[in-house]
Amino acid sequence: MRFVPIKSEQQQAVIMLHRAREHLIRQRTMIVNAIRAHAAELGLVSRQGVVGSMQLVEVIECEEDASLPTVARMALLPLVRQMKAVHNEIIGLEKSIHAWHKQNELSKRLESVPGIGPIIASALSATITDPRVFKSGRELAAWIGLVPRQNSSGGKNRLGSITKQGDPYLRRLLVLGAHSVLRFRKKSTVQTTQWAAGLLERKPYMVAAVALANKMARIVWALMVHGSTFGVQRI
Repeated sequence: MRFVPIKSEQQQAVIMLHRAREHLIRQRTMIVNAIRAHAAELGLVSRQGVVGSMQLVEVIECEEDASLPTVARMALLPLVRQMKAVHNEIIGLEKSIHAWHKQNELSKRLESVPGIGPIIASALSATITDPRVFKSGRELAAWIGLVPRQNSSGGKNRLGSITKQGDPYLRRLLVLGAHSVLRFRKKSTVQTTQWAAGLLERKPYMVAAVALANKMARIVWALMVHGSTFGVQRI
């Protein structure tokens, strides 16, 4: 059993900001899905993503658009207003997170790692109170749940899917950060990114993303323990 040091009030407060943001993001997603489903019943099918959602909202809000019956518009407009209100609350929470990030030296140093922005950096800084409780970066990655499960059969060890043990929020954030790195991999000269791009040629996309997230967690541990900043030229 691993004992993690008690978080300070400030760290607990930042984690509360993150949890509130996650809760509201789930609410916004539910509302958007409801709007899409109701609109689809009337033959209004929009593209996935933010652009498609905004195009659908424009149709709902435009009273001159005859593609949507008046009664249906009356039903959907409250959902649109609710979605916008939740979205504004999310923006407010993110501003608070960014403000804390700018005042926290560790969080700013972690942002130097490709794929890690203020949201991920602040979550890591607030959650991992003492990196020295982990003997290595691999232990931190395992604690987050970013190491493959080992299966033994016939005297051979096989690596399966990730264990998904540990902190699911940090794991999800790091995987999302890895996705952003892979998305712009062709423009990057960072050795870690090039390594992930090479892995992508041999492995499925999600496998490469998780492997990169694992490496990011190890780098985070090194920066936390040694008090350094990510160096593009040496990692």
